[in-house]
Amino acid sequence: MAPYESDDTTADDAMVDDTAAAGRRKAARYVVPVAVVGVAAATIGLVPALADSGDPDLPKITAQQLIDKIAKSDVQQLSGTVRVSTDLGLPDLGGLESGLLSGAGQGGGGSSADPQSKFTELLTGSHTLRVAADGPDRQKVSLIERAAEYSLIHDGKDVWGYDSKSDEVYHGTAEQHGKEQREKTPATPKDFADEALKSVDDTTSVTVDGTVQVAGRDAYKLLVKPKQSGTTVGAISIAVDAKTGMPLKFTLTPASGGAAVLDAGFTQVSFAKPAASTFHFTPPKGAKVTQQDDAGKAPGKGFPQPGKGAPKSEGDLAKGADGFKVIGKGWNSIATFDSGSEGGGLPSGSGGGDLGGFLGSIGDHVTGKFGKGTVFSTRLVNALITDDGKVYVGAVTKNALVKAADAAR
Repeated sequence: MAPYESDDTTADDAMVDDTAAAGRRKAARYVVPVAVVGVAAATIGLVPALADSGDPDLPKITAQQLIDKIAKSDVQQLSGTVRVSTDLGLPDLGGLESGLLSGAGQGGGGSSADPQSKFTELLTGSHTLRVAADGPDRQKVSLIERAAEYSLIHDGKDVWGYDSKSDEVYHGTAEQHGKEQREKTPATPKDFADEALKSVDDTTSVTVDGTVQVAGRDAYKLLVKPKQSGTTVGAISIAVDAKTGMPLKFTLTPASGGAAVLDAGFTQVSFAKPAASTFHFTPPKGAKVTQQDDAGKAPGKGFPQPGKGAPKSEGDLAKGADGFKVIGKGWNSIATFDSGSEGGGLPSGSGGGDLGGFLGSIGDHVTGKFGKGTVFSTRLVNALITDDGKVYVGAVTKNALVKAADAAR
């Protein structure tokens, strides 16, 4: 078990760990910020639940006990409503950014009902989700839009996506879709909490921060904070249901302050068994149906895959998801890869034409021992793309990226 701090957990007690667990935490810490910006996979952020007034009087609990409670939570059946919002501080591109994100995540078949395509749209703005689950073989997530609805349904061996706006249907099987693929579209505070808690190590402080009510249920508040400087992560707060141990609310605030970057919570939740009809789906007459097999044969439009360079086996360099190399430790971890661009990095200056001028207007030009490059910033994740095609990305400051690029020379 990773170390956690509480009133009766000391820093020395928190140092016990093993090499394999450390590797998993390092990879998980990288996945969290990258998932937020949609580089590796489409994800969604959830806005805060409407907390009831007053703090419930609950029995005292340590951070370790609360972590254990989350780990042992085994909620199989639920239904509820979630409000959705993200505030990454992306530059205002007049709506262009939404189109770019949607296109980047679009599946090979180009179907608007493909979940990989649809959920990238949730990286900006506010949304409403309805979620339901009945054991490991039946789940449903519906995105409620203006005069439209998108639903992703797992019913036994079938996985369906339906976009009512375009009247398009995506169909695959649970075996094809796979557990890993399904986990790329988190839809509840528990999904985010699980990833955040994987990244806890001796660079992290974890404490119990009082109690709260979320969606009418009594909950404990778990506070996760980096001990390191140089990270853009300020704190993560998780409201944990006192009875079931299931996270009801997840909030990630940046070190710079202000509104949360990612804020997750139920506005309504029930742990009763949903009606079986909730998970039944038949394509509407006349709807365009794209089979997953057919989509896989079409030209892909997904994110470019980084190089598969082998990581070092020792020291502070570890292999991250999809072949990325992860430099550094804890919350200061930086993912790096070679974009593989024969012409180097992004076009810049007069030689880059209109595109170079546009990219220069939304990025900061930097120089160092590594040469020249451009830093693109959000309120959580920053990325440095050097003129020779190297990419450095992490939940760290711009200066940390430049130092990492210099050290790699």
